[in-house]
Amino acid sequence: MSLGAVEINLAHLLPKAIAWAEAQARWIGDHGQPLFAGQTELARSVGVTHPERIRIALVSAIPQPDDPALRQAAAALGMLGANTAGLTLGYGIFICTELSNRLLSHECRHVHQYEQAGSIAAFLHSYLLQLVEYGYRQAPLEVDARAHER
Repeated sequence: MSLGAVEINLAHLLPKAIAWAEAQARWIGDHGQPLFAGQTELARSVGVTHPERIRIALVSAIPQPDDPALRQAAAALGMLGANTAGLTLGYGIFICTELSNRLLSHECRHVHQYEQAGSIAAFLHSYLLQLVEYGYRQAPLEVDARAHER
């Protein structure tokens, strides 16, 4: 699959993306902070079943994959760019801007989507296919997350 000048081989990149995402989710789980009471209610309001499992890591920038092909594909798909304010990986959420209810509700909706998918691997498989097929703004999982912003 080609996205502009970037050739995206999902079959090759998906295992790398899953491994990277799972490692980042573990890091957030170890270093992130749990939600406060009001944030827990916000998470529940967008469908999260287990908000007590969510951890938030405030960072100056979203970490980038070490693998150059994976990093290039993530940028080309609109996942990890200079304007990325948050990234959800399972129950872990990176936030690199001021945490607002709008951003938190969006990212918590992604947590709900992960819960529905059953795993990081299952979610990423669907999510990355959608990004390639529809583009970031029109990917159904992103449209859904934006629709649940508070």
